[in-house]
Amino acid sequence: MGDDGAAPAPLAAGERVLLVDPRGRRYLVRLTAGGSFHTHSGVVSHDDVTGRAEGSTVAATTGRRFLVLRPTLADVVLKMPRGAQVIYPKDLGAILLAADIGPGVRVLEAGVGSGALSMAMVRAGGEVVGYEVRADFARQARANVAAFLGEHTAYRVEERDVYEGIDERALDRVVLDLPEPWRVLDHARTALRPGGILLAYLPSITQVSQLRAALEGSGFGVAETSELLRRTWHVEARSVRPDHRMVAHTGFLTTARRLAGEADA
Repeated sequence: MGDDGAAPAPLAAGERVLLVDPRGRRYLVRLTAGGSFHTHSGVVSHDDVTGRAEGSTVAATTGRRFLVLRPTLADVVLKMPRGAQVIYPKDLGAILLAADIGPGVRVLEAGVGSGALSMAMVRAGGEVVGYEVRADFARQARANVAAFLGEHTAYRVEERDVYEGIDERALDRVVLDLPEPWRVLDHARTALRPGGILLAYLPSITQVSQLRAALEGSGFGVAETSELLRRTWHVEARSVRPDHRMVAHTGFLTTARRLAGEADA
């Protein structure tokens, strides 16, 4: 991107772009010299894209035109290579606010998966340490974060089990995307500073219920649980209605604050 109000640089080989076909379908493509992208709507030459301004259109071999944009974080999350199910963009934004992620905030993330949440927190300025038990997920998360943000000193992933403990101390946040977060509460209480935030992302309300019960008397307070439903609309001429499909339930967000104890007085 340009500085001081300058226009963004033209699209270049090596960067990822979003191609949008006439029907609104989106494709994430990394540009290479001499490369091409094949779809049912035709073949798009990478060389026809490089050098253009973002927001231009380019013709495929069929004559159909594709809009070319730099991808947003949401585009990358939905289209990037992954092994684990990613956290949806609608939840990523809510997590950043609920966990109050900002510049310099020290975060332990457990259950890193494909790195979608890692990307969002690091880009928001967080300093993130990930614990991930699966080596393949850890490798994919590192690769996805590096592909979007570059090699980043504020991000590292360790192949280890958070249920067995947390080495870091005086953390600002502990963010959990794993099936039994109640097993982490003792470790999180020790690792978090007083006032620090614990956030757990869970798919089922029975898991939430067990977590909320475990939070009682655990050294955490101000617990809250929420879910977000996102409904897009079809808006075309006089046809204005909700879309037939929506991203409804994906997960529950539960947050709690680490309380001060005698040892913190």
